[in-house]
Amino acid sequence: MNTSTRVNKAPDRGRRALAVLLALSASTVALAVPGPAAAQQSAGVAAASPPPIRWGACPKGDPPYPDPSPKAQCATVKVPLDWSKPEGAKIGIFVARHRATDPARRIGVLMSNPGGPGAPGADDALYADDPLSGYAPAMLQRFDMIGFDPRGIGRSQGARCDEAILDKIPNRPRSAAEFARLRTLNGQLADSCLKRTGQLAAHMDGESVARDMDAIRAALGERKISFIGHSYGTFLGERYARLFPNRLRALALDSAMDPDRPNAERFLTDGSTTVNSALERLATWCEKDPACALKGKDLTAVTRTLFARADAGTLREPGPNGPTRTKVSADRLSDFLTFALGKSAPDTAAEQLAALHTGRGEVRWIPVGTSLESRLVLCRDYDFRIRDYAQYRAIRERVAKAAPHVRYNAQALDIVLGCQGWSVPPKPRPARAKGDLPPVLVANATHDLATPLPGARRMARTFPKATLFTMDVVGHWLYRRGGTEEAMRVIDAYLTRPRGK
Repeated sequence: MNTSTRVNKAPDRGRRALAVLLALSASTVALAVPGPAAAQQSAGVAAASPPPIRWGACPKGDPPYPDPSPKAQCATVKVPLDWSKPEGAKIGIFVARHRATDPARRIGVLMSNPGGPGAPGADDALYADDPLSGYAPAMLQRFDMIGFDPRGIGRSQGARCDEAILDKIPNRPRSAAEFARLRTLNGQLADSCLKRTGQLAAHMDGESVARDMDAIRAALGERKISFIGHSYGTFLGERYARLFPNRLRALALDSAMDPDRPNAERFLTDGSTTVNSALERLATWCEKDPACALKGKDLTAVTRTLFARADAGTLREPGPNGPTRTKVSADRLSDFLTFALGKSAPDTAAEQLAALHTGRGEVRWIPVGTSLESRLVLCRDYDFRIRDYAQYRAIRERVAKAAPHVRYNAQALDIVLGCQGWSVPPKPRPARAKGDLPPVLVANATHDLATPLPGARRMARTFPKATLFTMDVVGHWLYRRGGTEEAMRVIDAYLTRPRGK
């Protein structure tokens, strides 16, 4: 049975990111890449239980970051490089712990992942008691906080690739030749990762990380874990629930990925219609709030005019004294709208739109593209492959019709394009193991441009018993102090109830 709760919330002007989120931002080598057969064999594999963890001191923080909490402990857990070969080569997973401050009331361990992909997950435990970004004192009393850097990330043998190739890849292909060049260079980039990192670059998928999580559980000597995942971390939580249902005490998923492996068009459509609705929300705010720099104007009409000028080649970057000579293409305008609507306070977004409209002022342009870690992980977990440039253009046209005010979601398009030509193929979804899951809590913003609400709804429906908690805000990652702190209280209450009920 699935249930839903919803909270309305005025737009928050001061949200602070807690960790790296979904990225906003070479010759061919003869190394074996696991195909579908090997992936199918990995279902149900088991390795010998790792020895108990030997905790020690944690490394100091890399400037400008502070040193970890003095209460944090660190260790490395050895796991199979390839879980279909549990007795084969091993890699080390960096793990951190912040022990429960009230042992008499300790519930167990709370394992976490902050998403990305690419975020150093051990930081959740290293800085667990940070007064701004850490857990509430009541949560620190009840749980051992366990964080880990996923395989190939950070201190868990971070992957290496030829980053010089990134600068050569067309970020918005406008012809069949450019699309072919993008695919060729993406393939060369993947091959460079295999050459410089070795086979680990082909085993950074969510299923492998979920199996690593269970190895950490076993090394901790725990029968069950509670888990909280944020953004891509929700995908890991779903994979763990699919593989090890009997080993979960509670599962909280904040800002949920779509677990159903959407194709490129559905993934791009969900993200783009969310940006479109965020613009409509901003337009409604502008009609009522005198703080809007475009008060009295129809924002949807303003953006329609901006796109017409961009298509005609007459839209220019604004400057302090008027328009500059630098042209703004329609693609660049869509890229700007994604990040302005998703990351800026409404008054700031309106100010930048006004600058583009009048030609006078300042716009914060954010570079497009997706991280290496995102490609190494998401191109294995999802199948975003597009047949050719003709299919790509047809998808773009249909998405633009579904999201006419913005045309597309730049972050979603970056992810889709980053997987074209990737030489390590998508991995099949693992079979669901038998077992009883606890009730699951999924939390999502109604206007989340990185993990749109339709995907969160699908995430909730994938579990026999789940509650979907929503907040009517534009933003990503609800579990934080400030404007969405109510979600933090709801999630904490769920995690501390018996068996997450």
